[in-house]
Amino acid sequence: MNTIPPLPDGPRILTTTVGSYPVPDWLTALPSEQAVTDATRVIFNTQRQAGIDLPTDGELYRFDINHPDTNGMIEYFVSPMGGCDTTIGRAEAEAFHANQSMGFRAKPAAVVREALHGGGLNLIDDCRRAANLAGGAFKFTVTSPYMLARTLLDQHYHDFAALTLALADVLAGQVSGCPCSCLQVDEANIPGNPADGPLAAEAINRVLDAFDGPTAVHFCFGNYGGQTIQAGKWKPLLEFLDSLHADHLVLELAHRPKDDLEAIRDLNGKVGIGLGVVDIKVNQVETAEEIARAIEEAEKVIGPGRVRYVHPDCGFWMLKRSVADRKMAALAIGRDLFLGR
Repeated sequence: MNTIPPLPDGPRILTTTVGSYPVPDWLTALPSEQAVTDATRVIFNTQRQAGIDLPTDGELYRFDINHPDTNGMIEYFVSPMGGCDTTIGRAEAEAFHANQSMGFRAKPAAVVREALHGGGLNLIDDCRRAANLAGGAFKFTVTSPYMLARTLLDQHYHDFAALTLALADVLAGQVSGCPCSCLQVDEANIPGNPADGPLAAEAINRVLDAFDGPTAVHFCFGNYGGQTIQAGKWKPLLEFLDSLHADHLVLELAHRPKDDLEAIRDLNGKVGIGLGVVDIKVNQVETAEEIARAIEEAEKVIGPGRVRYVHPDCGFWMLKRSVADRKMAALAIGRDLFLGR
């Protein structure tokens, strides 16, 4: 049984990563269970050596060579899930294309043909592997049920809300008992669909409430091959964000206009703010001084002491390892510079 390391006690602003890390070339060339284990160990150690207080496992077990634009973050969850069929014929592809708004997907991730259930999905095993390799506190990530629902062709529930909540219940059963220091739910679709906020919040909260420990929710405006895919602003999402049962939010802000930061000022003061200060859509590496200045400017706007975490805007999977590693090092040094450490 894994002992769950607690979150670090300090400093008052912790550094963290969002989820994915570039897949090492040697893992791509010679993939195996042992290679995934070895690479996960390397990635944890790389983050800790860079000064990351709350690292992630790099999500290497999700990598799918057939889905290079999304790093397999959808298929990993729905392919083994009971009730989902990943055999997509012409009729299913055309039906999905005619009825959905996710223009970046040519076909659904799966077809829902019966009531959803866990099936072959086994998140706790991957979390246990990470716990054995982490060497301390770490964060485990799960894709939001709302986002998953938008990638599926529903031929069973015939109701988007019912489909979304069914996904939430499956994921809630999966995250219960996971031996991680923090559970993070990832949502990159609701920022472009704020009207669905109440449904998305109910679904996400079902997952968060099933985990006995600190929780986070990550939001971004999409990272499809390094491109933003959702239009929108943070301001219309404030009521939705305030309704989440999360200890802190992990927000894309480095790649966003300044008025988005002003909107965040009005968030409920009880929820911690994770501040995106590293732009993962560019190769340019931020300086420590730029990181420190971004934190300073944010706290001037949203209030002193509101920032609890600093992090990249999203996962690192599309960058070269050398770039990702230097961005993480700058993040940690910049945080220390801001705090005068």
